[in-house]
Amino acid sequence: MEPRILFHHHNPPLPLRSYLPAPLVIRHFVRQLLSVPPIKAANMYTLTPHSRLSTAPAAFRLRHRRSQLCRATIATRPSTASPHRLDDTPMKPTNVAIDDPTSLSSTWSHRAWVASGFASVLTSLAKSAVAAADSGSVFEPLLAAYAGYVIADLSSGVFHWAVDNYGGPSTPVFGSQIEAFQGHHRWPWTITRREFANNLHALARAVTFSVLPIEALLDGMQGGAAAHAFVGTCAGCVMLSQQFHSWAHEKARRVPRAVAALQAAGVLVSRQMHGAHHRPPYNTNYCIVSGAWNEVLDEYKVFEAMEMILFFKFGVRPRSWSEPRSEWREEEEEEDAEEAAAL
Repeated sequence: MEPRILFHHHNPPLPLRSYLPAPLVIRHFVRQLLSVPPIKAANMYTLTPHSRLSTAPAAFRLRHRRSQLCRATIATRPSTASPHRLDDTPMKPTNVAIDDPTSLSSTWSHRAWVASGFASVLTSLAKSAVAAADSGSVFEPLLAAYAGYVIADLSSGVFHWAVDNYGGPSTPVFGSQIEAFQGHHRWPWTITRREFANNLHALARAVTFSVLPIEALLDGMQGGAAAHAFVGTCAGCVMLSQQFHSWAHEKARRVPRAVAALQAAGVLVSRQMHGAHHRPPYNTNYCIVSGAWNEVLDEYKVFEAMEMILFFKFGVRPRSWSEPRSEWREEEEEEDAEEAAAL
């Protein structure tokens, strides 16, 4: 009677020295081991089955030299695929001041959204004032309002950085804003020609839908004056950030004196500070409320670190890593070009 070979899938075979008198059984056993089809990994590895028959006696290995070798090989090929972006849809910049001047005008819908945004903000501030009067303390609401102002500047920088570097026209919710911000880089002066409600209506709509549920939650929790002051100030600064942005692009002689004084004092983002964002390498000074965060964020390369994290985690490459394409290079306003030619 031929000896019976016991073999478990996860354990090495028994020493083959004891089975040499039965060559047919050994040959059948080896063929079963080597009949496993190659395994292809998900990326760039190709594996052939591995076994531990290499521990068999030399005589046995010589006998089966022409058989398939029991080894694992890794075939690596350098990946030629370039890192992708969240949305590579081509963007076609349009100079709305020339191609569609009516798009710079305010509509009744724009005015309605701006009115609702201001109503939401003023409601929060009014609740804060009433609560402060009842408590007899104004220090906490004022401190909370200042915190809201600071956080609004930081959030404006994060949003500006995100839409400048990621996404495209087909990105859900933010697609139109992403394309508009990229067009703004080529014709930054067009923002100064937008009417007030036209410039603010998108943020006013976002503020309306954000502040109302937050205020309802604070009312249910009996939030104090400080909470209402923080929400109202932060939301108001976020909504008005596009107007601060517009003033940062306006010519000095056209900026109202009060606004110019606030810019000089650092309360609002100045023309000089934001102007650095529109010069190579186009990856600094993203904050557009007061710009107070710009120095810290740029000095410690916070946005560059975030870009590296997103790249290594998701393989997404920001636009700031590439040389700006010619269609996104800034074009001067006709009036500026004429003044430069005159000089």
